[in-house]
Amino acid sequence: MMIKSIVAVILVVGLTSSLSLAQAGGPGKDNAATAAPADPTSQSYVIGPDDTLHISVWKETDLTATLPVRADGMISLPLLNDVQAAGLTPMQLAADLTIKLKRYVTDPRVTVVVTAMNSQRVYVLGEVMHTGPMNLLPHMTVLQALATAGFTQFANTKKIYVLRTENGKQDKIPVNYKQLIKGEAISQNMILKPGDTVVVP
Repeated sequence: MMIKSIVAVILVVGLTSSLSLAQAGGPGKDNAATAAPADPTSQSYVIGPDDTLHISVWKETDLTATLPVRADGMISLPLLNDVQAAGLTPMQLAADLTIKLKRYVTDPRVTVVVTAMNSQRVYVLGEVMHTGPMNLLPHMTVLQALATAGFTQFANTKKIYVLRTENGKQDKIPVNYKQLIKGEAISQNMILKPGDTVVVP
């Protein structure tokens, strides 16, 4: 009985490791196509128009606010009026606001959090229930986008593809939805990038 138990444990561990490798794209496999878009909680995320920011100044409730980034890339804050936000990371904006607020506040401590990534969008076109732009959530996959868009009865789910433009070149990446929902061709369930277009013929 003990030998059977040990063999069962080894099989379970081996299966778990194999599934982990499959989800990661396997050893040595190029994962460039599944690179994640910038997370708004990371230091590399670049703020854009229509994003929503929560700006907190420690112990200064009058200067703490949640506000949108305007189309011109600016935000409006008490004491400072218009401040450029688009094109900066949250850390850079916090540092800029800290410098500007030193004229009015002793030792200001500023925190900037992106609460809505409205400047990051993907597009879903073709035989779907909801066509057009879609806000890109952190680490959103093709399957998640398709689940949000929904299919019409005429959708050819075997011929879906993603159009992605990088370095001035447009790539067409095939996605077979029927295989994906069966747990096959998992590598096709790529993480979407800003500007990607998902086409359902």
